[in-house]
Amino acid sequence: MHFLASGSVQMTMLKIAIVHEWLEHFAGSERVIEQLIKRYPQAKIFATVDFLPNSERDFLQGRSVETSFIQKMPFARRFFRHYLGLMPLAVEQWDLSEFDVIISSHHAVAKGVITGPDQLHVSYVHSPMRYAWDMQSSYLRQSRLERGAKSFYIRWLFHRLRNWDVRAAAGVDVFVANSNYIARRIRKVWRREAEVVFPPVDIERFQVGEGVRDEYLIVSRLVPYKRVDLVVEAFKRMPGRRLNVIGGGPDAEMIRARIGDAPNIVYHGKVSDQVLLGYMQSAKAFVFAAEEDFGIVMVEAQACGTPLIVYGRGGAVDIVRAVDDLDGPTGVLFARQSADDIVAAVERFEAEAHLMTPERCRANASRFSETVFQDHMDALIHKHHAEMFPGEGR
Repeated sequence: MHFLASGSVQMTMLKIAIVHEWLEHFAGSERVIEQLIKRYPQAKIFATVDFLPNSERDFLQGRSVETSFIQKMPFARRFFRHYLGLMPLAVEQWDLSEFDVIISSHHAVAKGVITGPDQLHVSYVHSPMRYAWDMQSSYLRQSRLERGAKSFYIRWLFHRLRNWDVRAAAGVDVFVANSNYIARRIRKVWRREAEVVFPPVDIERFQVGEGVRDEYLIVSRLVPYKRVDLVVEAFKRMPGRRLNVIGGGPDAEMIRARIGDAPNIVYHGKVSDQVLLGYMQSAKAFVFAAEEDFGIVMVEAQACGTPLIVYGRGGAVDIVRAVDDLDGPTGVLFARQSADDIVAAVERFEAEAHLMTPERCRANASRFSETVFQDHMDALIHKHHAEMFPGEGR
């Protein structure tokens, strides 16, 4: 370990390892890695596999990634997730003994790396392994694995993973959750407390729009748990209010069929980032009915000055400022995933919309900026390192 003469730690002098699950595409969890690299340019990166295309590697800033033996397993490029049962073993094989601080970016196995008593292990948790814990039944049902030999194998595998998952949690010194919802899941699954640091959102990519805002918007991947069908059903009951639906996915044809000939609902499919930005900037409100771990797209809508009408569970509760908030409201929460509740929430929003100004929405989004994330994580790691190694000269 490297200490200044005063006994306080200069983080840039420490040897830091960043452990990620796997690198396949640049998405939400990779944005966390991007910001950690910017704050800790000396860090070394580890991942079970690295199959990022060249077009998505810029955030690594030219760094090499140390991978596990799964990288070289047969057909790993296309089917590395099929080796989930081997991933706990894989992350335990890395020798991290040279590092002072290990930061794991966890949603499956990353927190399971082995560390020693002279190392600080901070695990930033996107979610505990949902499909192995409280969402196992939903996963099996959606995957059509409720019966048969393969179902039995998957259930056995998840049982093994749950046992390992709890044991691995004991090796983490500090848990950090990306929302208060995930902090509760950590408490439920691992019986550990977690500090909350919201994930980084590139709010500078989004600016407040100008002009008339007279249409509602939903942007989502079209999969069952997103409940886009409920939003469509609600707006079919409100023919005087227009809704734009943007996104693609397995449920696209089902959503088209649900919309039918409703003249007030338009399905656009997938659109370019520039077109999406235009819809976000001109929306009267952004509607969302899913229960999310956090919900970056909701913050992006707020950064465009757009109010939210969203399901009041999960990460949305951390994002939306309600009507009684001292800083002023930025959206409306509804209590149940039902078309009736969405209709009522839209009516409540229209009665209170004058309070939800674009300026307030944009100011709310600033709480989730990349700089705020970097500063919060750096302060947290510095604090816990100082508490764990109080002034020891090494």
